Amino acid sequence: MIADAQIRMPDLAVRLQSPTALLLPLVRRADRVGMLAIGFHSAPASSAPGDVSDAGDVFLMALELFHYRQNEQLQRDIRTLLDEFTASLSATLNIGAGLDIFCYGAKRLFGADRTSVWIHDRRARHLGLKASSDPEHVATSAPVAADDPTSLPAASMRRARAEITTGAADVATAIVTVPLRGTRRALGTIVFEGVRVDAGGELDVLDRADELGRQLSSAIENMQLLDDVITSRRELENTFDSIAHLVAVSDRRGRIVHVNRAFAARINRKNEELVDHPLTEFIGPDLAAWLARQESNPPPPSGDAAATIEISDPLLKGSFIVTTTDLLNHARERIGRVVVARDLTSHTRLEAEREELRKRLTQSEKLAALGQFVAGIAHELNNPLQGVLGHLELLRTTGAFPKPLRRELQTIYREADRAAKIVRNLLVFAGSRRLARRAVSLPAVLQKVLSLRAPALRNADIEVVRHYDEPLPRVQSDPLLLHQVFLNMVMNAEHAIVATGGGGRIEIRAAAAPSGDRIVATVRDTGTGIPAATLPRIFEPFYTTKEVGKGTGLGLAIAYGIVQDHGGQISAANHPEGGAVFTVELPAAPSARTR
Repeated sequence: MIADAQIRMPDLAVRLQSPTALLLPLVRRADRVGMLAIGFHSAPASSAPGDVSDAGDVFLMALELFHYRQNEQLQRDIRTLLDEFTASLSATLNIGAGLDIFCYGAKRLFGADRTSVWIHDRRARHLGLKASSDPEHVATSAPVAADDPTSLPAASMRRARAEITTGAADVATAIVTVPLRGTRRALGTIVFEGVRVDAGGELDVLDRADELGRQLSSAIENMQLLDDVITSRRELENTFDSIAHLVAVSDRRGRIVHVNRAFAARINRKNEELVDHPLTEFIGPDLAAWLARQESNPPPPSGDAAATIEISDPLLKGSFIVTTTDLLNHARERIGRVVVARDLTSHTRLEAEREELRKRLTQSEKLAALGQFVAGIAHELNNPLQGVLGHLELLRTTGAFPKPLRRELQTIYREADRAAKIVRNLLVFAGSRRLARRAVSLPAVLQKVLSLRAPALRNADIEVVRHYDEPLPRVQSDPLLLHQVFLNMVMNAEHAIVATGGGGRIEIRAAAAPSGDRIVATVRDTGTGIPAATLPRIFEPFYTTKEVGKGTGLGLAIAYGIVQDHGGQISAANHPEGGAVFTVELPAAPSARTR
């Protein structure tokens, strides 16, 4: 008891507004935790020491009960706030929207002017304002470096617990910063601005802030882990779907667990429609039987063995190299299977196209070399032949030879002229003739050819079918040489049909290529076709399958040379439905059209 407190303890007397003070120590389990001061206007009657001590104990118990109830209410408020935050995350999986709800609730809980949450971006190494109770604050705030000591959010993130930063001396509010820390890394900072802290209530504010920070840190870390899992799953699914091969994963019952986009597209079904259906419903019987045999084999000890087979599957529509691999659990037991089918159809087609291009290139190189050789011989023969023909013409004109030799002289001239024509044809094959190119109507050229051969075609009971695109671009060519090309092709088709001993049909088509810069013409007959051994040599000069005396073997060779000299291509093949088909591609004349 202090009777003259205004002298001995003036500050206490002012606070108690009494001259007399009773000081009672507050003791919890032998630890002094505080002091209770009671003011009196006059000294009370003396009381027993036990009564004084009991008064302190009762006050201490009341104080602890108050703190307990206050903490219980705080926990309920925090739990309610975090439940709202968690519900928002569950509904949207958007941490930004959840943090907005958190900021508004935390602002009410702490009576702050503004609450903000800064989140640490580990890759960018900065803190960004993720949410705030003030929307304009988010729009105007820029990220801050995570190691910037002058930045309040960055500096607070590295601290162990919440801290209070007081404002100016004339400001009754403070800033409370709360570090957000996960299991292994810093997550960010909560910043409460304009918090009103009563004297002696600092510890209570910090305790509440730390508890809220711990709860929010746990929720944010869980959300980030979930986001990482979702991102990893999405990347895995995208990678799985980007595989061009057909991939199917089945369980131990043989039912589909997952397929990639290529597998679903091949059977024209959606991925979700295939799940939990037997894999054998979507593959052929041969492949299903092979997978069943692999299923009966025990899993290898290493678990990394794969079985492979090359097989054609009617349901998957193609030829495949199929690989199957076991899925094993920790006990090395088979729990499923991964089946990967690599489509060989495009590969086979590309190989066939490559082989065809190689053959055509080889043929072109061989014919080009042969053309150079023939051109050299033709030029060497042409000079003496022209000399022979010139002298024979002179003898015929002047009559300077014995009359009994007239018939022999005519024979010599006729055969020499025939030899000269062969030489001219060889020069055409070699591309040594100058072309008189102009825009030519291909249907008009074909009509002249067919008119020339019409009597022979009627006699042989051969029907001619024509298909011309309308309108059809003109071709840039020499009309006489173009006439010779198609005349040789039509005559070959005619001879092939006659060789069968009966009538037949010749189909002639002319159409513009999709690019529009070339014209494609085909001549197809219903004869016996071209023998496989003959196809590679069909355009060689002097090569013929006709009997001796019925063909020189120069017709197609000349056609080849003319087409090549026009910058086009000519090819021969057997039609799938029988007979031979010749294809000619020629460049279109610039902006020229048929009627």
